[in-house]
Amino acid sequence: MLKGVLKHVRRFPWVTNVTLYGCLFAGGDFVHQWFSHKEKMDWRQTRNVAVIAFSFHGNFNFFWMRFLERRFPGNSAGMVFRKLVLDQTTAAPLATSVFYTGVSFLEGKEDIMEDWRDKFLNTYKTGLMFWPFMQFLNFALVPLYVRTTFTGCCAFVWATFLCFSRQSGDGTASAALAWMFPSKQDGVNPTAEKPDSQLRADGAAASKQK
Repeated sequence: MLKGVLKHVRRFPWVTNVTLYGCLFAGGDFVHQWFSHKEKMDWRQTRNVAVIAFSFHGNFNFFWMRFLERRFPGNSAGMVFRKLVLDQTTAAPLATSVFYTGVSFLEGKEDIMEDWRDKFLNTYKTGLMFWPFMQFLNFALVPLYVRTTFTGCCAFVWATFLCFSRQSGDGTASAALAWMFPSKQDGVNPTAEKPDSQLRADGAAASKQK
């Protein structure tokens, strides 16, 4: 089966890589909602994440990997290091920015830059604890024709974190760990899983009652 998949990837590299990447990225939102124990799945949210993943992230990653390989061919230590530096200083902040602003745009938010302003820097810092290690393996060991698929597998985990950060986190790893492994006290906190917009609305309502 694996040989069949790899053969298909070799024959149709763009379609296969982008499709797998988009599905895995959208799956991250599904896992986030499932892990949050929501009473009802918000499929529109998953759809918005999928649209961004298919229209931008998957395509950008596919051509970005090829650009890096043409610019810095091979998997020597020097070439891998150059790819890593350029990837984390250019592609990483761009991809994170497109996620926050793109999903906000699809949701019809008045200020599509709000989440980006509040959470981009923390998210980027958190990404530096994850992506350099994953991309090192990618550039050093993974053949070019499946690098986007490998990145998509890593993005499955990353998308779960991004969706949590956008809904109710602050872009930090500590907030995500607290969400995944809540203490008993947090477990009875009624605001623990409310998105930022709901928390702000609750705060405004409380202020009017005073």
